[in-house]
Amino acid sequence: MDNFRNSIPDWAFGMNCAVTVCDADGVILYMNEKALETFASRGDMRGRNLFPCHNERSKSIMRRMLDTGESNTYTITKHGRRKIIYQTPWRADGRIAGLVEISIELPDDMPHYDRDKK
Repeated sequence: MDNFRNSIPDWAFGMNCAVTVCDADGVILYMNEKALETFASRGDMRGRNLFPCHNERSKSIMRRMLDTGESNTYTITKHGRRKIIYQTPWRADGRIAGLVEISIELPDDMPHYDRDKK
């Protein structure tokens, strides 16, 4: 766990989005500053398994990502704020080694640009 945490560059800790990384067993290896703030009411989750914190549907999605290498993206509203959640496997030596979750707050007036239109 320490080798992984030490390999995360400083930019990940201060990002203005929550970044959480777990290993293939669901043990949380890394949480950046925003993730630590987001889950402060649960205490420091690093070193703890994230599976007990999730319902069966979520556990199934996480297991599928670990098995297949697929990513999962969705939006939520939490505490009145819209967020996009991006979850994807990370790899070590070509093998799935765990999952990364990036949670980004979306502004209410977020523009959308269609780059396919000329």
